Amino acid sequence: MYKKLSKTLLASSMAAALLLAGCGGQDSAEKSNAAPKKDDPNEEVTLTFWDENAGPQRTPIWEELIKRFEEENPNIDVEYVGLPKDSAKTKYDAAIAANDTPDVGSVQTSWLPEFSLRDALLPLDSYFEEWDQKDKINAGAIDFNKDIVNDNKLYGIPYTQNLDILWVRPDWFKEKGTKIPETWDEFFTAVEEQTDKANNRYGYTIRGGAGGSFQLQRLMYAYSGEEEYIKDGKSTINSPEHAEFLKKYFALYKEYTPKSDITNGYKEMIAGFDTGAVAMVQHNIGSFGEHSEALEPDQFQAIPLPKTPDGKYVAEGGNTIGVSIFKDTEHPDAAWKFTSFLNSKESQSYWNQEVGQIPTNADVLEEAWVKESPHIQTAFKVYDDPNTILYKPPFYLPEYRSILDSTVDSGTQAVLSGKMSVEDFLDEWASAVEEAQKKYDEHFKK
Repeated sequence: MYKKLSKTLLASSMAAALLLAGCGGQDSAEKSNAAPKKDDPNEEVTLTFWDENAGPQRTPIWEELIKRFEEENPNIDVEYVGLPKDSAKTKYDAAIAANDTPDVGSVQTSWLPEFSLRDALLPLDSYFEEWDQKDKINAGAIDFNKDIVNDNKLYGIPYTQNLDILWVRPDWFKEKGTKIPETWDEFFTAVEEQTDKANNRYGYTIRGGAGGSFQLQRLMYAYSGEEEYIKDGKSTINSPEHAEFLKKYFALYKEYTPKSDITNGYKEMIAGFDTGAVAMVQHNIGSFGEHSEALEPDQFQAIPLPKTPDGKYVAEGGNTIGVSIFKDTEHPDAAWKFTSFLNSKESQSYWNQEVGQIPTNADVLEEAWVKESPHIQTAFKVYDDPNTILYKPPFYLPEYRSILDSTVDSGTQAVLSGKMSVEDFLDEWASAVEEAQKKYDEHFKK
């Protein structure tokens, strides 16, 4: 299982690796080669740790891990700072601009290229190579994180891997005799059949608010089966298949989904499912914790996103989150000690079991809870399928994340409100990506 996950993540990094080969920036490389100062091992140290997805479900998990770490390292105190998911990137951006970053942070993979170009992160290559547990961490995930940054250095140690899926109410499907969808036609049929407005129940919920761009993108590529995000400088975002899908998908709004979807973010979307307002929701296996607290085991089930017309699963490469150390830390050794602790077998097992995601530490993959978790087995079903397609987002583009957060999120709302056509929305999105690619090529491929 571990080897297969490494292969799939490694395969997803190939395009970025080829693109970035030989184009490392000299200035940033010289900065990165500077050796960090060494800590006094007996010094009383305080580290600040930022969590990019804080909330009542995940904050206690980090607090428990910090407690365990401090018990093992009495001279190191870790101050936890929780950032709401939808505003975490903005908080990090402001901290980098103000030279007021934390010592350590949970950082999404898609942020690494931008943060490294802004010279905000500490390269972890030397620490990682000297770590006696380095071979336990998914090699494909490590390679991916190095491939997507301009200088090919390691800026984040991934502690969890994810997969977008559909959460469904199997009890409702059984009551109405609705088939659990495996194809896109069956998906749209199920949305209609599960809608019962008389009882304030909808078949589906669309994330129209902050963060919806990521989910929308993953749905589009799952429908089209397109492997490449950019071909010869042209984005596949505005392909005919994606336009076809979005016309069907956005047509669900208000007819088979709640009217509030246009502004709903993660919390509202998940709450709709957990309180019995909607029968299906697209998210990832990481919302298992919320569902397990709100619902009985037979009331929620994870299923893969529907297959393409030719019967293939599609997933996004590099869907991980890692621990990064920020360059301005005054205690790099202590920061690494905390980083490696969070990626130990015990820590990864605890965090991922509580959240419901896939650990990247090979030893954890052999534990009973992994093998006995239906939603994680659903993820393995997708990742282990030899025909699964992993499309490759251009994480290496500095503007990639801002395009999704601004152009795509606002564009989604414009389409849902009838102010923009699907074709114009996709063209604007594709144009922004292509312009970012052009600027990247001009700057780094001279």
